[in-house]
Amino acid sequence: MKKNLVIVESPTKAHTIQTFLGKNYCVVSSYGHIIDLPEKEIGVKIQENFKPNYVILPKKKQIVQNLKKLIKNYEIIWLASDEDREGEAIAYQIYKIFNIPDKKYRRIVFHEITKKAILHAIKNPRLIDYNLVYAQQTRRIIDRLVGFQLSPILWKKIKTGLSAGRVQSVAVRLIVEQEKKIQDFIPYPVYQINGIFTNSEQKIILNAKLEKKIENKKEMKNILSSCINSTFTVKKTTIKQEKKSPPLPFTTSSLQQEACHKLNYSISKTMLLAQKLYEKGFITYIRTDSTSLSKTILLDIKNYILSLYGTKYLSIKKKYIKKKNSLKKLTVRFILLLLILKKII
Repeated sequence: MKKNLVIVESPTKAHTIQTFLGKNYCVVSSYGHIIDLPEKEIGVKIQENFKPNYVILPKKKQIVQNLKKLIKNYEIIWLASDEDREGEAIAYQIYKIFNIPDKKYRRIVFHEITKKAILHAIKNPRLIDYNLVYAQQTRRIIDRLVGFQLSPILWKKIKTGLSAGRVQSVAVRLIVEQEKKIQDFIPYPVYQINGIFTNSEQKIILNAKLEKKIENKKEMKNILSSCINSTFTVKKTTIKQEKKSPPLPFTTSSLQQEACHKLNYSISKTMLLAQKLYEKGFITYIRTDSTSLSKTILLDIKNYILSLYGTKYLSIKKKYIKKKNSLKKLTVRFILLLLILKKII
């Protein structure tokens, strides 16, 4: 029997990791999820506490057969899917479908595809995080419950073939509520005061604007009247140095916004390019709001700046904002939403 089988999500990622680990490891891909709710039925047993009815995806049957043969022939199975809800669910699916004994599997995660990060993950395996698994299952169940009930309405009222889910439905509601506000809005006049300041030669030296928008006409006239015959003088001119810090590392949303603003890229194009960069090991994982950076890369950047420019141009910023307890809050919200849906249905 062979020793180590590593299962990742992406075939491109599998090829890269294989070069790091060498002959003692066999790295293969699950090509994403291998099971899901059935396509043509709701797939959720509402009366049985929202129990999902998972089936093997038709396109993944051959992959499942191949994985089944491989898993039997290896002593240790390394589940190396991504460290998000979907990745944790994929690891759980493989563990469950193939009945892998607890002693036989190792769950490993890494935030960058570098040799150092992969080897560090192998030295520090963990168990499957069931909070993440339940969060993904809950998200999928809510998508299905909402989608199966709302999509037929979209087909009748808007266009055949449209699909609705948990995110789209909320977005539609927000749009409708905003449209109602627009329709109910009654226009009213507001006044904005602008000032032009000149010097003795009547040259414009400053355009100023009162930030406060005034709704009362009488108040506006009083402000203007107080400015008549007034003499404006410059009392003090201050010159000071300002320190500008480098921008924070990108999160998913800030990356998309900047790519759209600077390069006019669509969200799909941005994420596709970012995924390719991640799979080749050039950037950290992009589908997360974590701002942690590779220590190896930071050290390389530091040495490069020191060798090329010197200590004068080296400034390391270590403190980044972290979102604490976001997973815990998200899981609790999903559970509450399930309870509400159960009462409604």
